[in-house]
Order: sequence, then structure tokens, then C-alpha cells
Amino acid sequence: MNPEAIINSQLRDDELRAILSKLETDKDKEVFGLVCKRWLFLQSTERKKLCARAGPHMLRKMAARFTRLKDLDLSQSASRSFYPGVTDSDLTVIAAGFPDLCFLKLQNCKGITDAGMTAIGSALSSLQSLDVSYCRKLTDKGLSAVAEGCHGLKSLHLTGCRFVTDKLLESLSENCQNLQELGLQGCTNITDAGLIALVNGCKHIKHLDVNKCTNVGDIGISTIAEACSTSLRTLKLLDCYKLGDKSILAVANLCKNLETLVIGGCRDLSSESIRSLASSTHTLKILRMDWCLNVSDASLNSILSQCTSLEVLDIGCCEEVTDAAFESLDTEGLGLGLKVLKVSNCPKITVLGIGMLLEACRSLEYLDVRSCPHVTKAGCDEAGLRFPESCKVNYTGSLVEPDVLI
Repeated sequence: MNPEAIINSQLRDDELRAILSKLETDKDKEVFGLVCKRWLFLQSTERKKLCARAGPHMLRKMAARFTRLKDLDLSQSASRSFYPGVTDSDLTVIAAGFPDLCFLKLQNCKGITDAGMTAIGSALSSLQSLDVSYCRKLTDKGLSAVAEGCHGLKSLHLTGCRFVTDKLLESLSENCQNLQELGLQGCTNITDAGLIALVNGCKHIKHLDVNKCTNVGDIGISTIAEACSTSLRTLKLLDCYKLGDKSILAVANLCKNLETLVIGGCRDLSSESIRSLASSTHTLKILRMDWCLNVSDASLNSILSQCTSLEVLDIGCCEEVTDAAFESLDTEGLGLGLKVLKVSNCPKITVLGIGMLLEACRSLEYLDVRSCPHVTKAGCDEAGLRFPESCKVNYTGSLVEPDVLI
């Protein structure tokens, strides 16, 4: 029984029931989850109104057979965002039928509201991970009910939940002190006050995403860096344009275990704060700083020379960077461990700089040189540049960007 075949099929109701009848043990839970998802989202002509009516019925049947289920993914693909999908009624059945549920994914389920979240919070005390990204009707009320009822919550993803405010962060601080992962991308009502309240209770955060939280500034991020200095591994601050050097200096000086840092679009950062990252955060593996307009050759050279664990670097649209940034790199011994480099729209970089880079980066797997007028395929060929055999070079934008940079 192939799970992919189930989820991509056009099975009729009777065929889905036949599959369900064969699921006898918890070993089948992956198939179970996909059957459930297929049932809820089937869009044949005769079932366009399925979700609200038949969805709970199917879930009840499944709940009776799989009372110990711990992991359930009912996320809806973005391409079907017009379809109602999971509803509050479904969540009520889930809450009653799967008391041991630990991991629940509901991405893009546009039909759920605070009422469904209240049902989850009141019944699933074992819940450890919840993803309701792009469930745009949710507010502090429903999500706070989850926080109050699920004290063991470790991971919460709320990307695109635009009605979330600092009040939810206060509730998480009071009730979910084992929280390790929090995704708040696009939650524009979050402020420094909320982040400060969050780490009053949640001091073990490992992964924090506040991309596009435009009301977050230096005070909030500096407080996060201080409170979670030993635990923080990932910090995403894309387009937090209120940030300045103070917060980045705090991150550099305090967060010695940081592995991923996204500061793209933080245009007021100076070369000083970039150099502080190079000298202090030697554990960095992924660094995104596109559109950081003050990145200089010296600061970029410091990053490349001193961040010895760096594997992914994005300096797109850093228009002042020149070939000089790649001078004096280690071309002996093991060289740099860089695997992905994006220098798109860096007009002062030439084939000469790319040549110097290649001498130091022997394990490069992806290079983005789009909109670099002095770096073309013809120019690289003419200069005799030899890229690693497995390296993909993006000259024109035809290649898919690596997921690691999203």
C-alpha cells in the first residue's frame, strides 16, 4: 500500500473505506494520515461539499481504530487554498478522538477558527507541536486556549496569522515554559514588548522566526539574545527594518551556539556589526544578509575567513561588495566549507572574484550570480574557470533556489 499513490489518487468513497478497513495496527499510521487527508480534500464533482459534512464522520471512524495516534497532518496545499478543508467540527472530533496526539499540522486550513483551537486546548494536554500557519481567522483567544491547555507545547508555528498580538506571547510565557520553537513570520502586531514578555517564562527557545515582523526592534531582539543565549540555534529577522547594530552586536556577543541567522533586508546594519558576527559566532552554518546595504569587502572577507562552519551565504543586492572581498581566502589545506553562495545583483563582482572564490571553495554546490553584469557563462568559460563537478551555477534564474534559503 503506497501512501503517495493514495494521496495522489482519485479514489471513490467506497475505495477509501476499503483501505481504511485494512488498517489494523499503528504501523499503518502514515497511510492512515494520508487516507484521512485524501478523504477531506477529495474534489470530485459529487464531493465538493464533503468537508463540513463527511469529514467528522470519517475522522470518528478513524479515531475508533487509532486511539493512540500521536502524529496527524491535515495541512492543505496552498494550491487548494480556495477549498474549505478542515473545519472546527473536524477539530472537535480530533480533540475527542485522539487524546494522545502530540503533533498536529493544519497549515492552510482556512476554515478553522478560535472555536476549533479552544477544542484542541481543552482536550489535547499531550500536544507538543502545532502548526496552524496561514490559518488566517485565528486570534489570541483561540491560541491562548491552546497555550493554557497544552503546557508541554514545544513547537508552535503561526506564519501568516496576522491577528496574533503580544497577548499570545504573554500566555505562552505563563503556560508553555518548555517552548523551543516559535514561528511568527508575518505577525505584524508582535512588538518588542511581546518578545520581552515571552522570554520571562520561555528561556529555552532554540528556533525563533520573526521574519517580516515589522514592529520588532533592537530592544526585543537584544532581550531574546540575552535570555536565550545558550539555547538559541536559529534566528530569522528578514525585513525587520527597525533593527540596528545594537541587536546584532548582542546576538554576536551572547549567542555562541547560533547556527542560522537571517538578517536580510535589515538595511541599517553597519559593517561593524557584520564583523562582530564574524569574530564571535563561529558556529554559524547559514547566514542570509541580502539587502544589507552596508556590507563592505572587509566585513564580508571576515565572514568568509572566520566563520569556519559556514555552509550557506546570501549576500544578494549588497551592491558595494567587490572582488576584493574574496582576496586572501584560504586556498590551502581544506579551504572553505561553503556549499551555497548567492551573490545575485552584486554589480561590482567580476569573473576575477569568482575565480578567487573557486580556489577557496572546493565543495561549492550552488552559485547564484544572476544580475551580475560582469559574470556571464561566456565570461567564465573564456576565463577557464573550473567549477566543482556537482556545482550548479545560476546565471539567468532558471534553476530552483535551494530550500535552505527560504
